[in-house]
Amino acid sequence: MSKVECCGLEVSARELLVALGGKQEESVLRRFANTAAGRKELVQTLTRGGRRVSVCLEATGLYGLEVALLLSTAEGIELMVANPRAVRNFARAMMRRSKTDELDAVVLREFAERMEFRAWVRPSAAALALWGIARRLGALAEEHAAEKNRMHAACLTGAIPGCVRRSIARMLRFQEREMEQLRAEARERIAGDALLRRRYEMLRSVTGIGEVSALQILAELCMLPEDRDVRQWVAFAGLDPRQYSSGTSVHQRPRISKVGNRRLRKALFMPALVASRREPHLRGFYQHLLERGKKKKPALVAVERKLLHAIYGMFRNQQNYDGNRVFPLATRNIQVATANCR
Repeated sequence: MSKVECCGLEVSARELLVALGGKQEESVLRRFANTAAGRKELVQTLTRGGRRVSVCLEATGLYGLEVALLLSTAEGIELMVANPRAVRNFARAMMRRSKTDELDAVVLREFAERMEFRAWVRPSAAALALWGIARRLGALAEEHAAEKNRMHAACLTGAIPGCVRRSIARMLRFQEREMEQLRAEARERIAGDALLRRRYEMLRSVTGIGEVSALQILAELCMLPEDRDVRQWVAFAGLDPRQYSSGTSVHQRPRISKVGNRRLRKALFMPALVASRREPHLRGFYQHLLERGKKKKPALVAVERKLLHAIYGMFRNQQNYDGNRVFPLATRNIQVATANCR
């Protein structure tokens, strides 16, 4: 069996820079255009002569997505898509003081050589389509909120001419039509895929998760490989606790790391807020944390994390939401009764 050669791939909007070879001074750098023809040439170069390569690239959004989709199906290539922060910290540990595209490609090759390899799992076509639609919906929602704020400000003063307010009103109507069309397209994509349809129904069974939140949560989670456990889900969302202490004098309050998918974290916030008020079990969990001395904001973040745990269990067991599995109210009643007896 031929030896697997490690390769670092630095992706930019126009160019793909590949680092092959041994040590840094011996690395072979090749450049390819980030086009269909350039990506095809890249695959041919990497697999020439029956060579087997392990390619590492950073998660760089859409610029690297098409490259990853192509490499994941090429024979003789195994692909790892690394967390950019992990790569950045690795470069610091290797005492890399400069940053150029060439050095970044070399660092990625060294990262592939030294760190545990985790193969990238290609999402399904339906998941990719839903992810793209949800990302566009999120961008439009942010722009729509900004336009609504502009309209509110423009209506407060007579110094703003009417043509400005009419322009903002037209933009608001246009954005609302676009968002409705995208939501209809997302519903159609979900209806055409059995797994997405079932998971969407499970999400809607949770009090607090409406149509928009369900679309956003499902779109981000469907990009995760099926073999990830719940702790990896929490880390993916950036909801994992971050401890900071040193010696006997430095002890900061634990916070969430926020080293993860901010869109998923944002999509979970409003459902957690609604559930902490209207869903009996999560409301009981929230009140339980407040009684233990938690502040309102950390308690709400804990509800977000608990909700993500619940979604993981629902997807794994193929069951609708069951609040008793999240926080049994009988347990809370016993705790309250015990506290009152004291």
